[in-house]
Amino acid sequence: MRESAQVLAEVPTQLSPQELIGTLVEQGMLTDPASPRGRLLNAAARLFEQRGFARTTVRDLAAEVGILSGSIFHHFASKEQILCAVMKEVTIFASARMRSAAESAGCPQEKLRACIQSELEAIHEQAVPGFSILVMEWRSLSEESQEEVLQLREEYERIWLDAIVAAKCPGDDPALVRRLLVGALSHTYSWFEPRDRGLTIPELADRTFRIFTP
Repeated sequence: MRESAQVLAEVPTQLSPQELIGTLVEQGMLTDPASPRGRLLNAAARLFEQRGFARTTVRDLAAEVGILSGSIFHHFASKEQILCAVMKEVTIFASARMRSAAESAGCPQEKLRACIQSELEAIHEQAVPGFSILVMEWRSLSEESQEEVLQLREEYERIWLDAIVAAKCPGDDPALVRRLLVGALSHTYSWFEPRDRGLTIPELADRTFRIFTP
């Protein structure tokens, strides 16, 4: 699999989610979702979100894709390795999607707003399937697997920091602004529901953007 930062810089902007996935598959960044390995990873992402990593068995995964339990080990050595692969692919897709959104925007302020909306859409399961696993199941990874995911996460955070710096957010501390945004955006998972509050994700992105910019 090619390095994330190298390939993401080559991804065209303004692609639909399916077009973006197709491009990343062609570039060797993502597993083809139609392949046996891809079907297994997609099934794992669904079950890990629905049931949690600890409560999902290898037998559950096999049943979800219609294969024998032992066949899973032709692709992965352990269930934890499957979780690591899911997290890595989710991170790669989320990074590519955010970069595409930011580069399709106009001025620096619009780029930051695009990042905010992109992350909100991922958090609320409108764009990046499995995104919540990155937080909910982090402690289920070994230290070695955590390091692998963190290396990919650096590209995602670099996109954020570049956007924050360019937008000249108050405080002259981009890293602090990002930490505050992480807390603010991730916490919306526990209270934000568009149908109940009459507020859409783009509208929430607008309001959040105004809080963090001059």
